[in-house]
Amino acid sequence: MRRYTLTGRQDPRLILGNDEDLRPGKGEIAVDLRAASLNYRDLIVSRNVEGVVPLSDGAGVIAGIGEGVEGHAIGDRVVLGFMPHWVEGDITEAKKASSLGGQGMDGVLRERIIVPASGVVRIPEPMSFEAAATLPCAGVTAWAALFERRPVQPGETVLLLGTGGVSIFALQLAKMAGARVIITSSSDEKLARARALGADECINYRQVPDWENEVLRLTDGKGADLAVDVGGPATLNKTLMAVRFGGRISLMGVLTGYDGPINTGLILGKRITLQGIYVGPVSSLRALAKTGIVPQIDHVYPFEEAEAAYEALQGAGHFGKLVIRIGG
Repeated sequence: MRRYTLTGRQDPRLILGNDEDLRPGKGEIAVDLRAASLNYRDLIVSRNVEGVVPLSDGAGVIAGIGEGVEGHAIGDRVVLGFMPHWVEGDITEAKKASSLGGQGMDGVLRERIIVPASGVVRIPEPMSFEAAATLPCAGVTAWAALFERRPVQPGETVLLLGTGGVSIFALQLAKMAGARVIITSSSDEKLARARALGADECINYRQVPDWENEVLRLTDGKGADLAVDVGGPATLNKTLMAVRFGGRISLMGVLTGYDGPINTGLILGKRITLQGIYVGPVSSLRALAKTGIVPQIDHVYPFEEAEAAYEALQGAGHFGKLVIRIGG
């Protein structure tokens, strides 16, 4: 069984090798992977981690079942949870530590993986392995951003930043929920594609650098009810200005780093609810898979061209998700 590991460098980023014979233990299953998708997190990991199998998001076929496992069968098509030990409930340090493809935890850029049987979800028909592999991180993050704690309501306005995986999933889910969506991008072509998916208002932030004022104009000075901020410190202050008094922001973005000055006065004065998002449990993945959502895939790479998939991710020219096909 083949697998890639990280070198800790950018060139080459990956080394292809062979796994030992992987067999499931008690409460575990073996999954022969058929597809994996990439997230911005994977770039961060690749720059800081060596010797780990990368990528968190994978889908495949159950090839082995360990002792005590019920409810699964050889040949079942499944998608893996981002944190296989976080099945439901609140996050804990132990559940977070099970994040696949990170520091000390091998991921899915391989032909076979062993995971807890409770950490996978059946793939609905007719969803493909490639589509299913986009759900665990970006899809579940979007689900959490919109529906955790205070779910978005019909008629509310949702502001989305950019057209990467999380934002496009959030666009589709927000429209399913009956919300109005305002989305930003630096590309008119990408905005046109977003409009075709249901976006109500589109803002090119290169043409309109003060996009927060345009959001206010489009909402008659009120602001968005909910914003999904994937940018981080460089966008958060603008996002704070763009949401209404009593509005809320789901923040999961690190595209601009982790640190920077934040206008806490706006958070306090407007009584904004700021919620940090770090993906979500297997139960959310199960709920997401049942929605019938059609993931937007920009390009699918063969397993042998995994390095090219990373380069495309780094180039940030994609709309939606990048996927690597594995085996089968």
